[in-house]
Amino acid sequence: MSQQKTPAVPHWYKNTYFWIAAILIVVGAIGLVRGDSSIRDPGQTVEHGLWWLYFLAAIVMLLNGFVSHRQTMQQYQEDKEARS
Repeated sequence: MSQQKTPAVPHWYKNTYFWIAAILIVVGAIGLVRGDSSIRDPGQTVEHGLWWLYFLAAIVMLLNGFVSHRQTMQQYQEDKEARS
């Protein structure tokens, strides 16, 4: 008879969506302070307000992170209750 391994408790900081959101916030802040040219990719066409796109992308990633973490916590609770 095989025993199932108890899954580790999910933590929000292990969710990659939050890390990506943090990086996007930092890049957006750099663009806000130093200007769009500091975060523009080489060869990219000039766009004004590029830092806003980074902040918008960070918000999307945060929402993805919250949804993902909530789902992971729900699955963990259901598995925990099933083992009890």
